[in-house]
Amino acid sequence: MLPSLELWIPFAIATVAFACVPGPAILYMTAQTLAHGRKAGLMSALGVHIGCYVHIMAAAVGLASLINHAPMAYTAMKFVGASYLVWLGVRMFLGWSNGGDEADRPASASLRDSIIVEVLNPKTVLFFLTFLPQFVDPSAVMPLWAQFLILGIFVNLVFSLADVASVGIASLALVRLKGGYTGSIVPRTCGSILIGLGLTLAGHHV
Repeated sequence: MLPSLELWIPFAIATVAFACVPGPAILYMTAQTLAHGRKAGLMSALGVHIGCYVHIMAAAVGLASLINHAPMAYTAMKFVGASYLVWLGVRMFLGWSNGGDEADRPASASLRDSIIVEVLNPKTVLFFLTFLPQFVDPSAVMPLWAQFLILGIFVNLVFSLADVASVGIASLALVRLKGGYTGSIVPRTCGSILIGLGLTLAGHHV
């Protein structure tokens, strides 16, 4: 038998609730969209979606727990991921102010950067470790790894829909911003957001 609906229904409700709460991912998508355009924003959402599957597979086979119980590995991943976010932010902040045309940046670069950012995000590991086990049914015929996999895929899809929605909203805002004088305000603001996200990640404690 499949896991009980008594677990799946509250799981779905909780997932949608989490997706509706603005968090680092929404800020990241917004920054990418305002700085590089809607296509780059959508590619960023796709990159985070793809990168998240690494964590889903890790949770499904139990590798995520190794990171959770290995402080050195967690710390290394945290600082590498934070450093990458800060580097992206600094590059975005300085790109336009130094005369670089960030608007012409290939969308594929946003895809690549977003995959790396998500794979190196230890908060995603911890989220799956703390959230998914609450809705796994040990008495079900379905193997635990398969339950983790299905639950993780559902979470990723719902969160990605929220990311795409944030890209759409940011795109509308970008159209309005282009109608007036913004100078270097947009790239510097977006770069500051990424730098702030990186510093927040670096200061996060389990």
